[in-house]
Amino acid sequence: MDNNLPVFYLSIFILLLGFAVVSIFREVFKSRRRESSMSRLRKKLSKEKGTTQEYYELASIYSEKKVFTQAIGLFQKALKAAEEEGEENTAPIYNGLGYTYFAQEQYDLAIRQYKEALKSKPEYVTAMNNLAHAYEKKNLTVQALEMYEEALKLDANNATAKRRAQSLRRLVSA
Repeated sequence: MDNNLPVFYLSIFILLLGFAVVSIFREVFKSRRRESSMSRLRKKLSKEKGTTQEYYELASIYSEKKVFTQAIGLFQKALKAAEEEGEENTAPIYNGLGYTYFAQEQYDLAIRQYKEALKSKPEYVTAMNNLAHAYEKKNLTVQALEMYEEALKLDANNATAKRRAQSLRRLVSA
């Protein structure tokens, strides 16, 4: 038994080390793929006018990288391109724009964008969750609760809306 104990610990160590290596490689490949996309899109969009999807993709990458000023400009270009192309589904663009404003704590602008997303696609649960969260940040508890409950009507398994609505119900009833 005493001889097996070091082997057991060594096995656990190797297993954990292997898990760490796999996780690191996944992150590196994901980062390289994102950087490659960003480089390709920036190069293309600097030379010629892009499509709605291209502007949206690049704006999303900038948003993930927390370069919000560039993300906002690109989301706005995506909206303009969508209008020119006759694209009907602009909800994800408005939602992304709302997220960039939210991340900068510009809650009124975020709320406006989330509402635009819901005008474009009334059953967009992600925008409902985001709008409710922005309402919470503005201390508009009743509106936040209403929006979470609206999201739960469309998606009863929405974990975020369930958790936040339950918390807000306690605040409202207190």
